[in-house]
Amino acid sequence: MPLRWRLALLFTLGAALLIVGVALLFRQQLTAGMNSSLDDTLRARADAQVTRLASSAPTPPAPTKEHEGNGRAETPDTGSDDVTQVLSTGGKVLENSGDSRGPLASGARLRDAAKGSEQFTAVIEGQQYRMLGVPARTGDHMVVVVVGASTRIVEATQDRTGKIFLTAGPPAAALVGFGAYLLAGAALRPVERLRRRLADISEHDIDARLHVPRTRDEIATLATTMNAVLDRLARALARERGFVADAGHELRTPLTTLKAELDLAQQPGRSRQALASAVDAAAHDTDRLIRLAEDLLLLARADEGHAFLRPRPMTPYDVLAAAVRSASARAAAHRITLRLSGEEHLRLTADPDRLRQAVDNLLDNALRYSPPGGLVDIGLGHRGRHRRAVAVIEVRDHGPGFPPEFLPVAFERFRRADTARSRADGGTGLGLAIVRSIAHAHGGRAVADNPPGGGARVRLELPMTPVQDGPAHGE
Repeated sequence: MPLRWRLALLFTLGAALLIVGVALLFRQQLTAGMNSSLDDTLRARADAQVTRLASSAPTPPAPTKEHEGNGRAETPDTGSDDVTQVLSTGGKVLENSGDSRGPLASGARLRDAAKGSEQFTAVIEGQQYRMLGVPARTGDHMVVVVVGASTRIVEATQDRTGKIFLTAGPPAAALVGFGAYLLAGAALRPVERLRRRLADISEHDIDARLHVPRTRDEIATLATTMNAVLDRLARALARERGFVADAGHELRTPLTTLKAELDLAQQPGRSRQALASAVDAAAHDTDRLIRLAEDLLLLARADEGHAFLRPRPMTPYDVLAAAVRSASARAAAHRITLRLSGEEHLRLTADPDRLRQAVDNLLDNALRYSPPGGLVDIGLGHRGRHRRAVAVIEVRDHGPGFPPEFLPVAFERFRRADTARSRADGGTGLGLAIVRSIAHAHGGRAVADNPPGGGARVRLELPMTPVQDGPAHGE
């Protein structure tokens, strides 16, 4: 059901309940007011009778005759809605006026009235009366004065009030619902315009935005929020397109080289040594393609939010030591010293394989940009306490450092500090992007800067509390 209809029905139901509640309350208050006025009139009449009886002797009972077939005393009908009786304490009618043919009070009710004021209701000739009995004295005798008034006016007023509300209530509720329907339509019309405009925006029109009204209300806030979402989607789409273009460019170079090497190997007259050299070069390009494909797969899974960690309690110093041992041969070839220091017994919950991958990437970058005879420092420490404790892995070289313009985009994909040199020695520009993805997957972060004293430094900051992650999909 459309929201407009739901709002209209909700307002109609609310109005109906409100009208019913007001009607019941009004009727109850009106009835209570009229009964209170009637009680005041009965009290005044009873007081007048008590005063009269106190100053004179009681009049004898009115003459009566037996009504045919019912055996009860009958008095003339005065045609009034008021009744008055003076009764002895034994229940004998001493005075009578009105439609009553017998005593208006008897038994326990008469005894209660003789002791004090007693209010009750009675039915006389099919008509309900509101009665009041009070004690009085005439001469040396105690009597009971009973006065009553018909509730016909109260009942008629109740009936008329009920008919008025029954007649006017449903149209009023329907009118409120119709007004709510029109109001909801007017309020939702800008939302519908936003929806139609949003539906017209396609992936080929990423610069299109919604018009933000100047009303400064919730609709304007919604349009602003939608435009912010469109901005994020446009940036994500631009990154995706750039990622695809860069990946294609990176894949094209080794594939072209591989194709050329295979074509040369197929030429007649090649020596065995030339064929072996071509096969080695093809294998090298194939390894580069495999690494690039694996890196792209990891980044794609990280973008999609897929879990690719297998966290467990581990000692990061052991991972750093293994990475240093693996890189020592390459470092020795360039006369570069690798120096490892830090807290050997520090423990945290992380994926040792992914952590090793991140450290290998950092060492690869450090060795690539360190001058011959240089030094690369690998450190491990922590800061903070308890839930705020963070393990810090730091890799620092003493080369030229990061170009200032490169630092803001250091962890973006296919970014290189030295494009020509990186591409020549096999760099794809994905190493630092993978480092950041692994850090984020652990709930941490990666930071790059140029420390005082020269060189480049990259820090991995990983929380020492367990990460909530599961086995990687497909692993």
